[in-house]
Amino acid sequence: MTKRKVMQTIIQNTPGYRINEYLLVLSPNEELKNKIREVKKEFYDKYEAKTASWGKPHVTLVNFVQIEMLEDRIVNRLKTIAMGYHPIKIELKDFGSFPSHTIYINVITKEPIRNLVKEIREVQKLMKLDKDNKPHFIDEPHITVARKLLPWQYEKGWLEYSHRHFTGRFIADSMLLLKRRVGEKAWQIAQRFEFMNMPVSTKQGTLDFV
Repeated sequence: MTKRKVMQTIIQNTPGYRINEYLLVLSPNEELKNKIREVKKEFYDKYEAKTASWGKPHVTLVNFVQIEMLEDRIVNRLKTIAMGYHPIKIELKDFGSFPSHTIYINVITKEPIRNLVKEIREVQKLMKLDKDNKPHFIDEPHITVARKLLPWQYEKGWLEYSHRHFTGRFIADSMLLLKRRVGEKAWQIAQRFEFMNMPVSTKQGTLDFV
């Protein structure tokens, strides 16, 4: 084992230096979640795509990995951003794809989400673990039906779903920070941030500059 790998192992097993994977998401209401779950289950039953059978429906804003010790600072910065942001009306319509591996539900109200992601980018220095592990910000908002598809799953699935229809809408009045230990499957909620639409001057006083 190289010296670098030894150090990484020591760090990963030291409280506070443990590395977590994080997801910052917008979550639909329960009724819409169930409607999307039905779509995912149907896709799984037809095309045996395991990724369609798990994962709660959500719109991802950013995902990143970072040591646990920095979580509080990240949470404080995201809380400040949410305080100044307004609830978002999100419209869903039909399906899209990322050739040749992912089929998703289209988000057609993209700009409010992109504007939110732009504000979240202010925190990217805190979200960067090292030069090989940088935060991944989502520029094309969507809700995944299935990903990591095999060629035949994608081709047959997209042939069908490119002609299918879906509609839905929800008000995102908060965003959720999810986390899991690197290597684990189950996510847990680290923090919920309510969009409070407070004046910029009010939230400026709470900023924790890096």
